[in-house]
Amino acid sequence: MDYKLNVTYITFGGHVEVQKYRYLYFVIMFTVYMLIISSNFTIVGIIIIYKNLHEPMYIFIAALLINSVLFSTAIYPKLLIDFLSEKQIISYPACLFQWFLCYWLTASDIFLLSFMAYDRYVSICNPLKYTTIMQNTTVNIFLFSAWILPAGLFSVTIIISAMTEICQFHLKGILCNSTILTLQCVRSRILNIYGLIVFVTFLSIPLLFILFTYARILVVSYRCRGVRRRAAQTCLPHLLVLINFSCLTAYDVLLARLDSFGSDSPKIVRFFMTVQFVIYHPLFNPMIYGLKMRKIHDHLKKLFFRIVNKRFWGKFVLG
Repeated sequence: MDYKLNVTYITFGGHVEVQKYRYLYFVIMFTVYMLIISSNFTIVGIIIIYKNLHEPMYIFIAALLINSVLFSTAIYPKLLIDFLSEKQIISYPACLFQWFLCYWLTASDIFLLSFMAYDRYVSICNPLKYTTIMQNTTVNIFLFSAWILPAGLFSVTIIISAMTEICQFHLKGILCNSTILTLQCVRSRILNIYGLIVFVTFLSIPLLFILFTYARILVVSYRCRGVRRRAAQTCLPHLLVLINFSCLTAYDVLLARLDSFGSDSPKIVRFFMTVQFVIYHPLFNPMIYGLKMRKIHDHLKKLFFRIVNKRFWGKFVLG
């Protein structure tokens, strides 16, 4: 922790009896990480392979699942190393970078969910104009916006934070999130104002837009019985993912605010809530889309039975 040597290390203080349960933690989290990678990439692979899934809705789903893998990769490798280390530390630049990755991908997710809501709105409320509006160019612009715009705006936050002096070198959690702001000697006024603008831009406005589109879909579904089933099949998974995403985001924002006001929540509660955050968010999405999206579910069943039959007949022939 020496500024003169230009090397600043942050200590994670949120681990619970890591010396005693380090190997148990490692095995559980490594297994979860492998499940996250395999489940997300399985559905992404299915969307890429089958041409009947080359539609805007499924392209957005694939982008969302890729974000889940990137989000997990920004957290899990460091977390697994910490479980096996004597000291749970991270350099300040690396901590800022992890913070940037988490919030960039989180903002990207909310944009993708907004575009999914718009896609469903056009498909259900204006079906005759769907192919005209949701062209490949439109989808590419949406994807570009979802990844590039959040990266650009959150880069400003990271640059301002990197230029701000820190006086604390201890985080209460197990990863670098918005609580990193509590390390600063004096909270930057510019950063507070900019953070408010980013919050409104990347959370409030997209959320209001999503609520508006689904409200319109609900009205149309109520008036037309023929579209109720279709709306339920395609919109319900998105709503479940949105609810899960909103709860986890609200927890992260609330945690940062509590730390800012000096509130000290029980260590074990903070630890298990953070573990749920890094598990549910990337693992929940492929489960919902794999089980609730009919086309994806059908391809998953075919893939499963193909693997089972191949193994069965392989053993039968060898036997």
